[in-house]
Amino acid sequence: MNWPLVPRVVSLAWIAVIAAGCVSTPDAPPALATAACPVPAAPAPPVPAEPKGKPTAPVASPPPPLALAPDPPAPAPEPYRGRLAPASWLSLPGWAEESFGEALAAFRQSCTVLATQPAWREVCEAASALPVATGNPDAARFFESRFVPHRVLNPDDSDTGTITGYYEPLLRGSRTRTARYQHPVYAVPQDLVVVDLSGLHPELRHKRLRGRLEGNRLVPYHSRSDIDSDGAPLKGNEIAWVDDPVELFFLHIQGSGQIQLENGERLRVGYAEQNGHPFRSVASLLIRRGELPAERTSLEGMRDWARRNPAKARQYLNANPSFVFFRQLPPGLTGPLGTLGVPLTSGYSLAVDPRVIPLGVPVFLDATWPGTRQPLRRLMVAQDTGGAIYGAVRADFYWGFGDEAGRIAGRTKQQGRMWVLLPKGYSPPATMAMGRGG
Repeated sequence: MNWPLVPRVVSLAWIAVIAAGCVSTPDAPPALATAACPVPAAPAPPVPAEPKGKPTAPVASPPPPLALAPDPPAPAPEPYRGRLAPASWLSLPGWAEESFGEALAAFRQSCTVLATQPAWREVCEAASALPVATGNPDAARFFESRFVPHRVLNPDDSDTGTITGYYEPLLRGSRTRTARYQHPVYAVPQDLVVVDLSGLHPELRHKRLRGRLEGNRLVPYHSRSDIDSDGAPLKGNEIAWVDDPVELFFLHIQGSGQIQLENGERLRVGYAEQNGHPFRSVASLLIRRGELPAERTSLEGMRDWARRNPAKARQYLNANPSFVFFRQLPPGLTGPLGTLGVPLTSGYSLAVDPRVIPLGVPVFLDATWPGTRQPLRRLMVAQDTGGAIYGAVRADFYWGFGDEAGRIAGRTKQQGRMWVLLPKGYSPPATMAMGRGG
């Protein structure tokens, strides 16, 4: 999602000094250089024999040259995540039977962003001139005449990966804390420091540091257990309060949701930032510790377990130190905002790894319906990202809003293949963007 809010920014030069360690510069005064970085003493030059005759004033020796610390090593290159390989239309199973009206409508949402790029302008103008009626043959001809399919391949050149699902939940809450509504939804705190490292080295262009300042030191930000502690370090930063801590945890995982307030108002909130801690799967932990069998770690299964084990639930939820901060979204949106910055379309938006698949592009998915062997073959659009969506053939299927969408999303975990459609003559950037959820 788009995150216009960065409360505090740390100087990249300062971070560079920290990363590089002890460095002296040629024009630094010797006293300062010695104080910051001990300089090895240079051997004294030999003293020439004093000539006979009239004594002369002693000749001052030149100051020893300042020692320069070696440049810090370049960061390790970004891990190879996969690639896109040109393919034929005949390789897309079920393409001829696909209905493209909904996919065209979702793609036109992408064009509100893509049309600002020269490579996409003509394609988006053509898309805007087409009706989005279901079964429109002109939509099929549009995609076939203006795009080239590319098979999505993993680092080992396999073409199969995991497809999961997500949705937009509905929570119940209040603008103020009450006896019923005790669990806060937090906005981005003012003391969260976000450092974009892209200016330091090309290999760091997608790296960010998140933390807070203690004096002049950048330290890790509060973890989930710290934030949820009785000390409440983020007190005063609440957007709303909700009645169910388990539903609030799932809101963090989904990245967006709606909150029905007691006064009848409904808020839509979306991902704004994250505390910088790594995401840890609670489902995996429940399986490893024998709390739930693997086949019952769907969203519904985890909800049921938490309801039956309220004392344990908080401990297990806090085992995931990652914490998401939200922002209130403007009213009138047709869906939650994805990372691309456009509303998501139920059943036609995908979250992908943007270092392999550029955001905004059409993606043909070949998978199965959750819990069945029935083929699910559909042209969708890459409009979102996610903290757990890593690698080439890896996607999160957006099922929409509400409980039914949540039930389907919770059952979605199957194998699938993907093809990306790129405009003719277009070469995607090698890497792109950031992630949702945590």
